[in-house]
Amino acid sequence: MNFLWALSEIRTPFLDTLFQFITYFGQELLLIGVICALYWCVDKKLATQIGFTYVTAGLCVQGLKITFRIPRPWVLDPDFKAVESAIPAATGYSFPSGHTQGGTSLFAPLALNAKKLSIKLLCTAAFLLIGFSRMYLGCHTPKDVLTAIGVSLLFSWLIWKYKDLFVGPDSHVGLIALLVTAAAVGICIYSYILYHGGVIEARYASDCFKASGAALGFAAGWYLEQKYLDFSAHTGTRAEKILRFIAGLAVTAALQFGLKALIGHTLAGKTIQHFIVILWIIFLYPCIFSKLKK
Repeated sequence: MNFLWALSEIRTPFLDTLFQFITYFGQELLLIGVICALYWCVDKKLATQIGFTYVTAGLCVQGLKITFRIPRPWVLDPDFKAVESAIPAATGYSFPSGHTQGGTSLFAPLALNAKKLSIKLLCTAAFLLIGFSRMYLGCHTPKDVLTAIGVSLLFSWLIWKYKDLFVGPDSHVGLIALLVTAAAVGICIYSYILYHGGVIEARYASDCFKASGAALGFAAGWYLEQKYLDFSAHTGTRAEKILRFIAGLAVTAALQFGLKALIGHTLAGKTIQHFIVILWIIFLYPCIFSKLKK
């Protein structure tokens, strides 16, 4: 907390706005948009690598959150005040940082795959700045941020190091999809046991069910795409790719908000909603534009 108090002393309206902007790069919405653009229009293998990193690191972080159950800094120290604009997005437990995990899961794979040193350094600076923004805004302690970076870097490196198992000609599609599914189901069961036993509230279990639904949708969509579709992101003119991206993103947003209104806010509803949205991104939409192209 001493470090957060020190950062609070240098806050200014300009820095508040700057770091609030930087922290957005660790949010789910931006990461999904980047994955959609890469997966549908640019580089399916790189997008798959980022997706695997995001869902596996996300499951790990959510498991750590409900295991250690460390409150936010302003709960640990009631005299401490976070930047007001950052509080609404600071849901769930504090340890580890979900925004930092999301940002690192995006930019670390980009850094590992970049050929130019300047791009590697830029991507590394991006996830470090996201982590710092979470501390500046008062939403996380250094322990929260460093653990999230460490977990995400570990999964980023493992998936990059053994990427042929995921996206290469020798990929073990069935086994990997089964392992991700088992991990997602395990987190669901674990969080439900804690919730049912009164250890955690529904809102904390909800984040676990959302992460599990996304992981299940990714595993199912990836398996189906690899086995039965194997589309190419390179087909079409630049204008067609832009149109493909805009149309797909519009339907993704409609599904996200429509399913939330239709299914509701139950734990099962959160899981189904995120499962369908990610399945749409990874398999259903590529099915549609691949058939239309043919």
